[in-house]
Amino acid sequence: MSEHSAPTPAPPPSGSPATQVSAVASVSTTAEPMTGAQSLIRSLECAGAENVFGIPGGAILPAYDPLFDSVKLRHILVRHEQGAGHAAQGYAAAGGGVGVCMATSGPGATNLVTPLADAHMDSVPIVAITGQVASGSIGTDAFQEADIRGITMPITKHNFLVTDPAEIPRTVAEAFYIARTGRPGPVLVDVSKDALQAMTTFRWPTELNLPGYRPTTRPHAKQVREAARLIAESRKPVLYVGGGVIRANASAELARLVELTGIPVVTTLMARGAFPDSHPLHMGMPGMHGSVAAVGCLQRSDLIISLGARFDDRVTGALDSFAPGAKVIHADIDPAEIGKNRYADVPIVGDCKEVIADLVEAIRAEREAGHQGDYEGWVSYLDGVKGRYPLGYDAPADGSLAPQYVMQRLGAIAGPEAVYAAGVGQHQMWASQFIGYEKPRTWINSGGLGTMGFAVPAAMGAKVALPDTTVWAVDGDGCFQMTNQELATCAIEGIPIKVAIINNESLGMVRQWQTLFYDSRYSNTDLQSKRIPDFVKLADAYGCVGLACESPDDVDATIEKAMQIDDVPVVVDFRVHRDAMVWPMVAAGTSNDDIKVAREMAPDWEGDDL
Repeated sequence: MSEHSAPTPAPPPSGSPATQVSAVASVSTTAEPMTGAQSLIRSLECAGAENVFGIPGGAILPAYDPLFDSVKLRHILVRHEQGAGHAAQGYAAAGGGVGVCMATSGPGATNLVTPLADAHMDSVPIVAITGQVASGSIGTDAFQEADIRGITMPITKHNFLVTDPAEIPRTVAEAFYIARTGRPGPVLVDVSKDALQAMTTFRWPTELNLPGYRPTTRPHAKQVREAARLIAESRKPVLYVGGGVIRANASAELARLVELTGIPVVTTLMARGAFPDSHPLHMGMPGMHGSVAAVGCLQRSDLIISLGARFDDRVTGALDSFAPGAKVIHADIDPAEIGKNRYADVPIVGDCKEVIADLVEAIRAEREAGHQGDYEGWVSYLDGVKGRYPLGYDAPADGSLAPQYVMQRLGAIAGPEAVYAAGVGQHQMWASQFIGYEKPRTWINSGGLGTMGFAVPAAMGAKVALPDTTVWAVDGDGCFQMTNQELATCAIEGIPIKVAIINNESLGMVRQWQTLFYDSRYSNTDLQSKRIPDFVKLADAYGCVGLACESPDDVDATIEKAMQIDDVPVVVDFRVHRDAMVWPMVAAGTSNDDIKVAREMAPDWEGDDL
């Protein structure tokens, strides 16, 4: 368990009527009289929370008074509730525990909708605490009232409305347990103001009764044996690794599986770092902007072993032409994902850590029985594709700065021990392609929802979780202008993140699509960001160090200077070539077979006779 994890046990076995819950050492679990607000703060302490990102307001204000006295909880005052939610995500994704954010009712709560939806799509465990108007006023359109429970029902794993102060400890315990077990995700706890103000008796629960919630973590042995049999029979298998492997802390098990079998690996955008980029069997990232080798690996395979991935449209392209000759083994802790987009020949419901460990043993048993796959020709073919179509780019003819070069040098200088949090767009793709990831939880991004403005607050949360680790936010000039106010939080709270702005004066990915599909009609994508604002002056105004770089010759020195500053946040404005594009590319809705490595160039697939 991570030091940042809540002190709750693993999920109960199927059929178990109750789950034992232990309190944090030194926190009393005996009945004590206190206000509901005091009970809420005590409950967060008992649940193992150490940091809360939030902003006070009327309905949640009663909770902020006992929070002032807490020695166990650090409250980080953000500048926007969206920043609080993304910071909680970054904290959870980097540290492996549960992130916590807090907001008031109405607009405070609705500003959390985007990070809650983001966390739901990417399976990030966070608990959001929101204040609500007094219970007697609910439904009357009272000042700053919003039905945040109803609003967030489709985008949370579960949510609660608490109007009885006696229910606060049990609800908080359940919220943390649900958030971090099974398929992780966001949970919202909405507490009415009168419940916070009323007197109650605090008692931390010793067990939880959740009759409708029993996630399956242990895979069915028969399904695992069938998967091992298919693996032994296949000749062109591929391990399709998704973010579930990282959420399950299963990277070590994955490495053992690969070393045992010699099966090539592709890691999705959410799984970067789950398997080392430097490993010869790693074919790269599949999907819309994946490597040719990774896309070809899936398309030409005869068996896809999907581990914690969900066959997202950005990976599959047109479903009817995706990997037409492949059988599918689909392992996921969420049974709703299996067979949702692609039929699974062997469905396996379970935690990836346990699934992979059992699969290793089952494959060993197959080998002892004389059944072993031969993948030498397949791997040789893929090595050839990888060699013919490496990730690359053309340096701008005018000598200006290529964004891909910035990413290469940032990854080389900051190294694989650093954490990189990206926004959404071209810079996100370049960061996923040209920075090398060797370890899990070193790449944090908004994958499923694609939320602009994610990087800066997520990097802030990651730095709070891992204060001794270098954390870079890789942002575009468009994304950065959505949440850069959190630099004030970082400067005041002593959270020295580093920000690399890939400034191409545009909403770059939209501009790329306008270039390719709209006859270069650049409607409303010109941000003029090299003129307004001045990012260096903006950084200085926020109490950060601002740097600028527009020449390839200055990139290394600029990054090294940023790396030497550890006491305040650093913002680097990399003024890059405007018309750089992300390649390879599979256009939305088209087949992966139509992948382009440049605007007018498609790879020449070889080895169809394999």
